[in-house]
Amino acid sequence: MSENKGGKGRQPRPIAEVSERSCRDLSWFFTDIDDTITTEGLLPDSSYAALWDLHRAGIRVVPVTGRPAGWCDHIARMWPVAGVVGENGALRYIYDRKAKRMRRNYAIPLEEAAENRKRLARIAQRVLREVPGTGIAADQPFRMFDYAIDFREDVPPLPMTAVDAVCAILGQEGATYKVSSIHVNYWFGTFDKVDGMRAFLREAAGEDFDAVRRTIAFSGDSPNDEPMFREVPFSIGVGNIRRFLDRIVHAPAFVTEADCAEGFREAVDGILRRRGGAAPLPGSGR
Repeated sequence: MSENKGGKGRQPRPIAEVSERSCRDLSWFFTDIDDTITTEGLLPDSSYAALWDLHRAGIRVVPVTGRPAGWCDHIARMWPVAGVVGENGALRYIYDRKAKRMRRNYAIPLEEAAENRKRLARIAQRVLREVPGTGIAADQPFRMFDYAIDFREDVPPLPMTAVDAVCAILGQEGATYKVSSIHVNYWFGTFDKVDGMRAFLREAAGEDFDAVRRTIAFSGDSPNDEPMFREVPFSIGVGNIRRFLDRIVHAPAFVTEADCAEGFREAVDGILRRRGGAAPLPGSGR
């Protein structure tokens, strides 16, 4: 399944223009991780404080990420979040802190995923042969449903022409794929981040996305976030989304001035101010 390229949809508005009503109605904040709440591979104290500020304001936070199952288990347990959607929608982890029990739900059966991984591994070897400079993502050992080709996390950054070459191979092999800011993730199946979000809402809260979509925000930074930009009216691109706007059809509704983690902090600060919330509690990092 190919990426959309060169589309001309709506142009994002500055996050400062978001309405007070949208901020007051907010009950869920879904967010990408890499280059959305991180900067140069690190989660700064400002982002972690922002997650806590949202949590304390009664807004349930859910990372929606291409990162692997192993990471998602840690995040669901140790971050101030309601759960995690991982591997681009393949899994949902919800940790019950009172019962000390992790609920793990998957888009496809584990037996099918195991068979798929054999095919995905063969495709990875073709990519490495045909697109010089690419690598298999360092977090691959912790993945269950997809493979990730690294084009700028732990390898020297490659041009977008190389990324396009990777995508062409994946398309020829019949894989579904999405481009993030650091990886090209690919898998067999039709799930994406939106499917994962919809399933998460049903499983975690018994809520139907279409009924509560006006109470949801999402922040992201790259083409693999496009399904969420399309479906979530209150969608936010951190400033570095601008480098991908000519490669996606469905842009976010709003964009921050700052890039990456600083943009996430900018968005959260603006939302909480417009909610008329109290000053952050001691230890929030601000």
